[in-house]
Amino acid sequence: MLEVPEIKIRTAEFGDPAVRALLVEVLDELSERYGGSGDDTPIGDDDFTPPNGAFFVADDGERLIGCAGWRRHGAADAELKRMFTAKPARGRGLARRMLAAIEESARAAGCSRLILETGDRQPEAIGLYQSAGYARIEDFGYYKGEEGVLSFAKNL
Repeated sequence: MLEVPEIKIRTAEFGDPAVRALLVEVLDELSERYGGSGDDTPIGDDDFTPPNGAFFVADDGERLIGCAGWRRHGAADAELKRMFTAKPARGRGLARRMLAAIEESARAAGCSRLILETGDRQPEAIGLYQSAGYARIEDFGYYKGEEGVLSFAKNL
C-alpha cells in the first residue's frame, strides 16, 4: 500500500530560501501561460509579515508543494498573492485548503474582504475562486486595465 504523506499548511517567511525556490516555480508557470517574467507586480519584503499580511506554505514533509499569501490593500481589504500548487500535488484539494487558511488569517487580522487578480489563462484558478464564493469586481492593482485580467472579491 502506498503511503501518502500528510500535507501540513503552515506560515513561512517570504524570504526563506525554500519559499523563494517555490516562487521560482510559480513565476515559471505564469511565464509559460502569459509570457514575460510571469508577474511583475511589486511586492515589498515585508508585505507578508504581520500585521501587513501573512504567507503560508503547504509542506509534505519532503518539500514545499504549495503557497499563498495575503497582504493589506487599503483599510479593510486583504489581497491574495502567489496562490500556487506544484503540478505533482494538484487535484487533491490543496488549493481549497490554502485558500481557507488565507481567508481565516485575513479575517483574524481584521480584514473584511479578500480581493485578488488572476488571468484568463488560469481556468483552474477561476473555477476555484468562483466555487469558493468569489465574485467579479472592478479590476484594481498592477494589472488594472490589462487585457485578460480578472479581479474577484469575497466578503470575509
